[in-house]
Amino acid sequence: MKELVETIVKALVDRPSEVRVTEEESERGTLVTVNVAKEDLGKVIGKNGRVATAIRAVVKAAGVRSGKHAIVDIDE
Repeated sequence: MKELVETIVKALVDRPSEVRVTEEESERGTLVTVNVAKEDLGKVIGKNGRVATAIRAVVKAAGVRSGKHAIVDIDE
């Protein structure tokens, strides 16, 4: 999951070197946390959260395919 999210987010931002993606297992499933530069946060979230929703949908589909529940959290 981490590699998938990292690839998607790095393609969206102006500063891909500042993208940090961490992955940890929790009782709720796999938590993927994305940290981007403050200037790139709007690009990752998108208008009305559409880009973030799309990223979460792709990760959820990949998680279902691999038998895991995935949660994506986007931070600054």
